[in-house]
Amino acid sequence: MILSSASPASVALTVATAAAYALPAAGHSRLSESAARRALLAAWFLHGLTLGWALVGGTPRFGFAPALSVTAWLVLTVYAIEKQMFPQLQARWALAALGSLAVLLALAFPGTTMHVSASPWLPLHWALGIAAYGLFAAAVVHAWLMQRAEQTMRRAADPQTGLPLLTLERLTFRFATAGFVLLTATLLAGVFFSEALYGRAWTWDHKTVFSVLSWAAFALLLLGRARFGWRGRKAVRVIYIGSLLLLLAYVGSRFVLEVLLRRTGA
Repeated sequence: MILSSASPASVALTVATAAAYALPAAGHSRLSESAARRALLAAWFLHGLTLGWALVGGTPRFGFAPALSVTAWLVLTVYAIEKQMFPQLQARWALAALGSLAVLLALAFPGTTMHVSASPWLPLHWALGIAAYGLFAAAVVHAWLMQRAEQTMRRAADPQTGLPLLTLERLTFRFATAGFVLLTATLLAGVFFSEALYGRAWTWDHKTVFSVLSWAAFALLLLGRARFGWRGRKAVRVIYIGSLLLLLAYVGSRFVLEVLLRRTGA
């Protein structure tokens, strides 16, 4: 999404959000179930206010850290919805830590200013891409939970995720499928409307190459699932690889430009 430069209100909201996330992350073993749930809900709400304020509180900006912040918020939104359907789902402390880190990174690295002459459709294109990031991130979280549940079963120990392995597997592939659809839409928009969106024709730069490689990995995953029944470790590995490639496509490249090279160009 598009975030503005830091203002006093934005800084205050960010610090409050990070502190709210830190409470269930650091005290997950000492808080009761209801207290931890309320703390995470409050942090999620503050995170949403932080993102909303950034949209209207100053000059529009975009970068790798704001993208991660929105992605973290989307993953937490998914978790909050799932928690209503599957109360036994347990990933609260890890997601809270992720949220705290993401909002602080967005404050430290707010990104670059969006040009006034940019296409009005560009935010929609970015929103599609970030939504795909969020869904694939949710798939990664569920793949991790699925892998942990499988390892627990192999040790004949009590499951820690609270969800049956098959349920985790279904959720993982649902998120991966939804993310694949949005990633496909994002790439098609880039192919056919690149000049309208960015003022230049489609080019095979590093972002494009990593995005297409990620798309190919998830296409292979879904094809393997449909034709050959891929599951377990093989499926999890492909999900990790595809998500890493997608992370490198935008977030990784922007991190190099903004932090390592200190360049502001796209």
